[in-house]
Amino acid sequence: MTKPNIKPPIAKKIEKKLTIHNDTRIDNYYWLNQREDQDVLDYLNAENDYTNKVLKHTEGFQKALFEEMKSRIKEDDQSVPYKQNGYWYITRYQEGKDYPIYTRKKERLDAEEEIIFDCNKMAKGHAYFKLGGISISTDNTLAAFSVDTVSRRQYTIYIKNLKTGEVYPDKIENTSGSSTWANDNNTLFYSKKDEVTLRSDKIYKHQLNTETKADVLVFHEKDETFNTYVYKTKSKKYLVIGSSSTLTTEYRILEADKPNEAFRIFNKRTRDLEYSIAHFKDSFYIITNKDGATNFKLQKTNETETNAKKWVDVIPHRANVLLEDIEIFKDYLVLNEREHGLNKLRIISWDKTEDYYLDFESETYTVQIGNNPDFESDTLRYVFNSLTTPSSVIDYNFITKQKDIKKEQEVLDKNFDKNNYTSKRIWATARDGVKVPMSIVYRKDIVLNGENPVLQYAYGSYGSTIDPYFSSIRLSLLDRGFIYVIAHIRGSEYLGRPWYENGKLLTKVNTFTDFIDCSKYLIDNKYTSSKHLYAMGGSAGGLLMGAILNMNPELYNGVIAAVPFVDVVTTMLDDSIPLTTGEYDEWGNPNDKEYYFYMKSYSPYDNVKAKAYPNILVTTGLHDSQVQYWEPAKWVAKLRDLKTDNNLLLLKTDMEAGHGGASGRFEALKEVALEYAFLFNLEGINK
Repeated sequence: MTKPNIKPPIAKKIEKKLTIHNDTRIDNYYWLNQREDQDVLDYLNAENDYTNKVLKHTEGFQKALFEEMKSRIKEDDQSVPYKQNGYWYITRYQEGKDYPIYTRKKERLDAEEEIIFDCNKMAKGHAYFKLGGISISTDNTLAAFSVDTVSRRQYTIYIKNLKTGEVYPDKIENTSGSSTWANDNNTLFYSKKDEVTLRSDKIYKHQLNTETKADVLVFHEKDETFNTYVYKTKSKKYLVIGSSSTLTTEYRILEADKPNEAFRIFNKRTRDLEYSIAHFKDSFYIITNKDGATNFKLQKTNETETNAKKWVDVIPHRANVLLEDIEIFKDYLVLNEREHGLNKLRIISWDKTEDYYLDFESETYTVQIGNNPDFESDTLRYVFNSLTTPSSVIDYNFITKQKDIKKEQEVLDKNFDKNNYTSKRIWATARDGVKVPMSIVYRKDIVLNGENPVLQYAYGSYGSTIDPYFSSIRLSLLDRGFIYVIAHIRGSEYLGRPWYENGKLLTKVNTFTDFIDCSKYLIDNKYTSSKHLYAMGGSAGGLLMGAILNMNPELYNGVIAAVPFVDVVTTMLDDSIPLTTGEYDEWGNPNDKEYYFYMKSYSPYDNVKAKAYPNILVTTGLHDSQVQYWEPAKWVAKLRDLKTDNNLLLLKTDMEAGHGGASGRFEALKEVALEYAFLFNLEGINK
């Protein structure tokens, strides 16, 4: 490994005492939370300069990696068309262009193309550009769309006349980005954000071309732990206002033909009752955890009697099967289930003559229901891929039972052959005896001798499951001898809802110890050694990285923490920060003494000690609205002050972007090239 002798920036210390529950924490870097302060900007720029200098010798390699990864991606590409309300919709990319072009064709795929939005033209003059939700009116003549040019996920909604190309003067600021039309083609519903916390808390109704008249407030979600949103059912009959927190949901419905009437509550919110709704014919179908259905069940009720007392079972609860989603067709019901960690698609005919699962011959894979906007279709669209198999969009015909691969992701690399790679599931035993699965992929020609570099990745929060998916970008790791591992730790729903319940709140530490026990398994079973083991996670997965660094730093040679949530206690005590109040059901409310001290026991920032840490790369975005930039900045400053080793500690702040990083199609690859160059540098790989 090359390690230049360059002095890192040292952040000044300004003592700040934070006291609650008769406990005082000293935060010497609290001052870094002033985004507009010149001293803060100077410090972030100094860290960027330091990172650039330390990795300067890898710049050529980074460029080569960028070009290598980019070259595998088909630039002149387009999505599989889907038909909705008389039009085929297609998203395509042009060679040399960074942003998508949204198009449609009337009735037939050989009809003349109509460009709805060319984001390449719209992005001109902006360092960051993101087109949010597109909502087409029922008569197909209007498109509501939203734009974010800052990367704080505060979108401005505009309305475009698709006949004339005119963008109307209507301008709706500070929204979530999504909107939906009533069936009168004149009334638009949307959600607005709180200016400070960025919580979506209000639903408004906008009438077309009424600049002088204020939009009407339809619903105000006053509970600070909930967010609200609005959409239209697949049947187009109902407008739906949803309110959700981590553990509780509530819906309000209104016939889309009657936009000026009042929404009615579907079922009044009940603490810990979660449900989602789908409308078909005269009924609503409800996925819910009602009556202790931990892994969720499917119920239904008449559209006129929606109180939970009237819900009846369609698919009862099963202890070993998680019901994740459904898709309804005129003759068939499709269930997206998860059993023993694997996705399954179950097809049931409404007349009960058929009930079967689609077959997927693989030990570890990912399958999800795709875009199916038409009840009348005889075809189910789904997406399949695995760690070794590029993503495929497949249409399955219910009548003929035939699968039609509409598109397989092209990997533009003449040397790529999926048969050169192998993937499997392995199981580590956690310290409490629980078996923790890992999905693993590597080239078949490597020898498992304990000397292979391994990149171990995980997320492990919110019940969000990182399924084993194909990545052409990842080939740059695999082809240089890396083994890639996804650890399916507790906090996700990989093994069902209880897997999530046992990795949150007062069992959160299971998430961290599972990851560590997976690492030890990889070392003990000769996949790698601590000299060649690397860990990576982002956002809440960045919290995971911070925790394992404090708990077992000796297991890793390097760690990448992307937009890491590392100052848990301070953030969760500040309800002015975006997302905080809605997170209490995930992490706990530290205003409660028990949760405070439990959080403090694992919060990465609060547990930095004077000891040796491995090589660390931390990335963030100045405008991040989900994990504020100052969390990783403070963490790095404290680590730099206390750590006793000479290993690399690098902070890279994107001064233009937010939580999702760069907005251009290929710009994000530069960030990956930086991360990979960091890893390769530690392994002595330079080409």
